Amino acid sequence: MNLLKLVRQGRAWCFGDQVDTDQVLPGRYMGLGDPARAARHLMEGLDPEFGAQVRPGDIIVAGRNFGLGSTRGQALLAMKAAGLGGIVAESFSRIFFRGCISEGIPVLECPGIRGLVATGDEVKVDFGSGEVCNLSTGRSLRGRRLEGFMLERLAQGGSLAFLRSRGLVGGCEGGGDPRGGGGPRGDGAAPSAPRAER
Repeated sequence: MNLLKLVRQGRAWCFGDQVDTDQVLPGRYMGLGDPARAARHLMEGLDPEFGAQVRPGDIIVAGRNFGLGSTRGQALLAMKAAGLGGIVAESFSRIFFRGCISEGIPVLECPGIRGLVATGDEVKVDFGSGEVCNLSTGRSLRGRRLEGFMLERLAQGGSLAFLRSRGLVGGCEGGGDPRGGGGPRGDGAAPSAPRAER
């Protein structure tokens, strides 16, 4: 397993507590179909400029219970299409956390992160070890390291790529996605996640 793939560096975009999936990608964009088009509307409910200004490798930093609300696979696909480097939050909604692992979007639960990073800071996150370094200030913090099987899926690019690498899932005729536009698909052994706060 190559954990170097899980070291990401980029600008931080900071958000608060209880960011729900309708704020991550508003419902009116669910029918766009093309994840790249949907990516232009990411986080629009909280920062209208995010979709236009986010760059590949940028990292979302958030407070408690990030991603609560309805399961929204389109939001995860849009994040992937935007080239998001990953998400570091004080805590995550359980379903959203598992969806990110399944889609190959690096996530790290890191209590205290909102006090370490401000929007625009350059951050380096080692999703393999759990270490977050604010390169703009020189301060660092260690989050809760993911379990090995989660890291393995992330290093492969998500659950589908992980299964393909083991010959358990074949390619699709014409190169299409076997999920057919539905939400994130588990592999029958979906990773556990921190409990969502109430």
